[in-house]
Amino acid sequence: MALTVCERTNEMTAKLIDGKAFAFTVREKVAAHVSRIKEEAGVVPGLAVVLVGEDPASQVYVRSKGKQTVEVGMASFEHKLAADTSEAVLLALIASLNADSAVHGILVQLPLPEHLDSGLVINSIDPAKDVDGFHISNVGLLATGQKSMVPCTPLGCLMLLRDHHGSLAGMNAVVIGRSNIVGKPMAQLLLGDSCTVTIAHSRTKDLPGVVRQADIVVAAVGRPEMVTGDWIKPGATVIDVGINRVEGESGKTLLVGDVDFASASAVAGAITPVPGGVGPMTIACLLANTLTACCRALDLPEPEGLTA
Repeated sequence: MALTVCERTNEMTAKLIDGKAFAFTVREKVAAHVSRIKEEAGVVPGLAVVLVGEDPASQVYVRSKGKQTVEVGMASFEHKLAADTSEAVLLALIASLNADSAVHGILVQLPLPEHLDSGLVINSIDPAKDVDGFHISNVGLLATGQKSMVPCTPLGCLMLLRDHHGSLAGMNAVVIGRSNIVGKPMAQLLLGDSCTVTIAHSRTKDLPGVVRQADIVVAAVGRPEMVTGDWIKPGATVIDVGINRVEGESGKTLLVGDVDFASASAVAGAITPVPGGVGPMTIACLLANTLTACCRALDLPEPEGLTA
């Protein structure tokens, strides 16, 4: 089960939505489906990750992606390019990956060096292999309710919400943040599950009051502990997408979300922690998207419970 009772404090009433445990279940499902595809179709799903430059955080993330890709039985193709790589060279690599039948998913790690046009690069990926869901075609398909590749973090959030609530139909949802990577696609997914959705942001009048009306709160603003317990409707489900590094009392760096966990968990019905909530779901959903892309390429049934 993704839900366990949190015993961190005596004051906490919310159930903890354990993204780490749920991500493990997703990876198990992916691995089982990958094994069947190998046996029945003789095909190994493949994920290609392109890293340009030597950003430390990106390097760690790419290593983790490669490790988990292999662990579920997929083929991992890593392409590491120098920071001064030209746009022409990068686009040529993407073109070759688009044409490679062994590659079912392509991910270009962001951010890219400043001399590269991220939009141009992302939109050069074959939309069917765009496992990040950032290509303009996939954005449009999602917005119009059609089959698309869905961004990994919002997909992970949706999976956690479905696991906790079952049906989301008729629930009031507030998404705090309007980014193309999380906020906007999250709103589209919630609409697709028949929620009544509000997208709130820094210019929203009476932001706490708007959030207080929500049965579901998805916080994705990148501001440490901005959302406090007095913003939360009693019993609401809180999904904290934020990952912020702050200095703790001892001088050590701590990871915190966009939600003040201590105060919010005393009011909410269920809440994701940071770390261990949404974060682990992102790579798990990347693997799920790669599997989905492979199934679509081979005209095989898509895995149940791993898509939007």
